[in-house]
Amino acid sequence: MKRRKVLLGGLCFASLATTAACGGGGGQSGGNQAGGSKTLTMLTSPDYPPYGFYETSGGERKIVGFDIDIANYIAKELGYQLRIQESDFNGLIPALQANRADFVMAGMTPTEERKKNVDFSSIYYQAQNTIVALKGSNLTKAENLAGKRVGVQLGSIQEGDLKKIAEKVQGIQIRTLNRVPEIIQEIKARRIDAAIIEDTVVKGFAQANADLEYNVIPSEGPSGSAIAFPKGSPRVAEFNGVLDKMKASGELNRLAEKWFSTSIPASPAASPSPAASPTASPSPSPTN
Repeated sequence: MKRRKVLLGGLCFASLATTAACGGGGGQSGGNQAGGSKTLTMLTSPDYPPYGFYETSGGERKIVGFDIDIANYIAKELGYQLRIQESDFNGLIPALQANRADFVMAGMTPTEERKKNVDFSSIYYQAQNTIVALKGSNLTKAENLAGKRVGVQLGSIQEGDLKKIAEKVQGIQIRTLNRVPEIIQEIKARRIDAAIIEDTVVKGFAQANADLEYNVIPSEGPSGSAIAFPKGSPRVAEFNGVLDKMKASGELNRLAEKWFSTSIPASPAASPSPAASPTASPSPSPTN
């Protein structure tokens, strides 16, 4: 998890700015020809380490992460080059609906509401939600959030989870923000008291900010990360096929250890249906 420390300041991104990866060139989404090679366009929200975030190395600033490694592997296996574009998280599904990308990877959970608008691959990773706050705040359980200002990323699965918590815990004031670094800054500036953020994401921020602490809380809804596609996309089945091979060969496990230091057990071959959800870790809880 060495690479997660590079993000963690305030980040500003241009929505849908293009970043080349694996030699990807221009052209429209949809596997069109670009310089003689087939190209897939992936859309992500690069504020979500270790799934996807910016890293500067050798003077080059590029998007890296768990999702990026998986996408590169799948594209190579299927004979495509990969082009990566970025958006705020709440703009990802609308962009797919407008056919501005072939697929989305952003630690996204395949909720029933999202399935009305896009198709999903099988689950490739599962994580847990946490309450993150300043050390000494004693905000360790959902019931401690009564009367508190609680931040969450707009459009994320955590936003829905926080709303469910607020139905049970009185007085929670929900503050939505576009990017996770903004949420961290709001906590540190004491403009909010706490936030609901995925454990694998908040670990990097906690390592870089000694005044923060986080505590895992039970799941309030569906779980796991999956790849999103436009409705009716023929790529769901072929992506699922590669994901199954990655689980069976240990490649997905290797990437998980690289970014999370967590094992993903191999599972039986999944159905090509986007609703298929083989488990990916011992702790089934929601992601983005």
